[in-house]
Amino acid sequence: MAEAPGERVYLDAAGMICGRLASYAAKEAMRGKEVVIVNAEKAVISGTKGRVLAKLLRKLRTRTLASQEKAPKHPRRPDTYLRRVIRSMLPRKKPKGRDSYRRVKVYMGIPEGLSGVKLLSLEEASASKLKCPFVTLKELMGEIGGK
Repeated sequence: MAEAPGERVYLDAAGMICGRLASYAAKEAMRGKEVVIVNAEKAVISGTKGRVLAKLLRKLRTRTLASQEKAPKHPRRPDTYLRRVIRSMLPRKKPKGRDSYRRVKVYMGIPEGLSGVKLLSLEEASASKLKCPFVTLKELMGEIGGK
């Protein structure tokens, strides 16, 4: 069943597991749909805050001694972090992956233009299924100097 190109999928990230939400968004973008994710700061990552933060800080130490233009860009805002997670699930070096990545929009909170839109909440990505501790993207990015 082929989907019509140009359709939009509106996802609410509140209380959703970051990776599962990102994989769903990547699949929908690869099918040709525009994916709009709101409330990115309320998405969660499973694990204790200390362990998740330690892993993120280890990644932040990656840098370059050469030109800063060639240095890796580390996202420090919840919306850019979630978009980066989605990017890693797409074949971004191929034209289809680049086009798919352009169709993904991620917002913190709900923008004014989307206030009346019905948001989809994924049952399989719900954090209520987690039996372990978790941390929200807002708390995590706040620890490393983001908003």
